[in-house]
Amino acid sequence: MLEQILSHDETFSAPEWLKAQANLKDLEAEHARSIADPDAFWGSWAARFEWFTPWEKVMDWNYPDHRWFVGGETNITLNALDRHADGANRNKVALIWIAEDGSERKVTYYELRQLVSRLASGLRSLGVEKGDRVVIYMPLTLEGVLSMLACARLGAVHSVVYAGMGVGALRDRIVDAGAKVVIAGNIGMRRGKGVDLRSIVDQAVEDLPLRHVIWYQRGVKTELQPREVDFDELMAQSKPDVAPVPVDSEHPLYILYTSGSTGKPKGVVHVHGGYMVGTSYHLRTFYDVKDSDVFWATSDIGWVVGHSYIVYAPLVEGVTSVFREGAPDWPDPGIFWKCVEQYGVNVMFTAPTAVRMFMKFGAEYVSKYDLSTLRLIAVAGEPLNPEAMRWAKQHLLDEGKRGFVADNWWQTELGGPTIATPITKDARPGAAGLPLPGVEAEVVDETGNAVPKGKGGLLALKRPFPHMMRTIWGSHSRYEQYWNEIPNCYAAGDVASWDEDGYISVLGRSDDVLNVAGHRIGTADVESALITHPSVAESAVIGIPDALKGEAIKAFVVLRFGEEPNDETRQSIIEHVRRELGPIATPSQVAFTEKLPKTRSGKIVRRLLKAQELGKDPGDLSTLED
Repeated sequence: MLEQILSHDETFSAPEWLKAQANLKDLEAEHARSIADPDAFWGSWAARFEWFTPWEKVMDWNYPDHRWFVGGETNITLNALDRHADGANRNKVALIWIAEDGSERKVTYYELRQLVSRLASGLRSLGVEKGDRVVIYMPLTLEGVLSMLACARLGAVHSVVYAGMGVGALRDRIVDAGAKVVIAGNIGMRRGKGVDLRSIVDQAVEDLPLRHVIWYQRGVKTELQPREVDFDELMAQSKPDVAPVPVDSEHPLYILYTSGSTGKPKGVVHVHGGYMVGTSYHLRTFYDVKDSDVFWATSDIGWVVGHSYIVYAPLVEGVTSVFREGAPDWPDPGIFWKCVEQYGVNVMFTAPTAVRMFMKFGAEYVSKYDLSTLRLIAVAGEPLNPEAMRWAKQHLLDEGKRGFVADNWWQTELGGPTIATPITKDARPGAAGLPLPGVEAEVVDETGNAVPKGKGGLLALKRPFPHMMRTIWGSHSRYEQYWNEIPNCYAAGDVASWDEDGYISVLGRSDDVLNVAGHRIGTADVESALITHPSVAESAVIGIPDALKGEAIKAFVVLRFGEEPNDETRQSIIEHVRRELGPIATPSQVAFTEKLPKTRSGKIVRRLLKAQELGKDPGDLSTLED
């Protein structure tokens, strides 16, 4: 069973100096206050911001629907731009964009408001109004961020599609959102080469009744068709005179599509008011960001991390946000650490996949650079295996003397951190952590009853919080499914366990759970054991049919550089897992591979491996990297 292969005997603590200066000093007290009186808790944080019209009620909870700051009017850009551009932060750097070739652009809060207002003015001249949907298909550039903020300023609803998704995925999202306008880039940069985006967009929008396609053109500009508009020309001819449009707190800010294992992608809807309040709270408390910090979320605007922690929360809080276009190991595997040194990054938010990649290349790429400013590395996206946590602590944070590695778990649907290990708590390798303030999380059985501590079950949330999604665009019934699978709970779709102290380990999606001879085994546990083998860089496991056991475990393994994929290595890996987890969790097969199928946000797509193994349809693969 799950609990038989879970243990957190090893713990990591932040250095005492870091605990002493933490913004969130007492998680238990803060959490208790948030659960006892959520209206007072979230209302006091929301009062920090500017509102055109004060709210009448903090929360209206009519299961499964929830509304926050009811009756209030604001605009997220009022707080992300105007509040700072008109105050002490006017000349503070808001955004630092780094190109793959090392060139950069820095924009202050005052300059950013001018640029966003100019683009908003241009969009308004093209007929974009409050409530209209605009699809953004842009590389990770300053212009992509401007496009998001300009839509928000007008009260238009943006839907960012990762620049690299295929024709069908882009077209489906444009159609589902009912977009009137598409803002697109013609070229993205990857490993020193231009990636053609123009042809993808041209095919995707063919015959669609769009009002305009706005082109951000790099390199040689192509001749535009009648409904097409040049991004730079639109900016040049527009004036920076657009004030933020007042919108209801519950007015949609954006639609972000997330793939399911079956069916069409789901358009998750987040709103101006609650999303602003909740994501900014966690930036200050869990991510522990100070006013003087440089914050780097190594994601893309095509994903929820990019929305929440490249763009909106850092700008709402008036801090400096770094973002970089290009591959994390190009032009060499040390480029991330060069950027940390160059810009004095204090807090980095990245993915476990990235940490494992750095580990694969070795510490010599880290040791070249001064990382003394870096005090917190937060990771999310999938479980952080203990070996990767140890490596990051040792090589990135000077054996933990200089900082802390903090795991956290959340979803596109949730908007921000939900279960995490704040600086003041001990990290337990393999565990995401504890419920954050505002979050009531439990590990339950299929009837919604909490399982005993030390046991495994389904991860569920018992109440909403401000930055949770409000609906699925065009299909509220799909939203309701989240709340109907388990009685009186939001079903996260993940299998989890919790220990006696309440630390929650998220073991993987419920369809990523193995059932071997009646024992439920999380893929994350077997993968964590595999990666502790000195030859293994990455791993993914699936269950395959077995006449005797029901399911047997097959492991797909990427070896570290210099390691040979032979029978001796294979047997050594199998024996290693047997020693780590016992016979019940030992792979019956180990396949060597050059790479694993992943989404562009870095999550391993195990269902594709399983579909290929069983000769079945893998479902929606629009977010697949390759």
